[in-house]
Amino acid sequence: MTQLINDTGFVADDWTKGFCGAGAANDCVALDLASDSDPNTIELAPAIEMIRIDFPSSADGRGFTIARALRLRGYQGRLRAKGHLLADQYAMARRSGFDEVEVNDEIAARQPADQWLFRADWQAHDYQSRLRGAPAT
Repeated sequence: MTQLINDTGFVADDWTKGFCGAGAANDCVALDLASDSDPNTIELAPAIEMIRIDFPSSADGRGFTIARALRLRGYQGRLRAKGHLLADQYAMARRSGFDEVEVNDEIAARQPADQWLFRADWQAHDYQSRLRGAPAT
């Protein structure tokens, strides 16, 4: 089983349409991407409602790069990080473009909702904006 997390904490997963691999048929509405996917080769068809990116390890940050690249290419659909993420990585996930995080029940048990919620104010501690002299949002 898995647990879905967004800025309000642990939430029920409302996605019921399944996932396809990259390069799937035209009727696919959700892509499941590996951490070594090249974001520049992903076809961002208008029908794609969600993209889920795998994090095989909490030390593997390639998913953050993929998410940012997809957003910069104009993807506006739902973006989900899946796998071995830690509550401490939630702010980075949100800043790179993810809408939500999916973890297994073991990770959720070790890092309960209050630890994720503590990082849900991800815009308040944007050091990059402070370095540029812009006010944090």
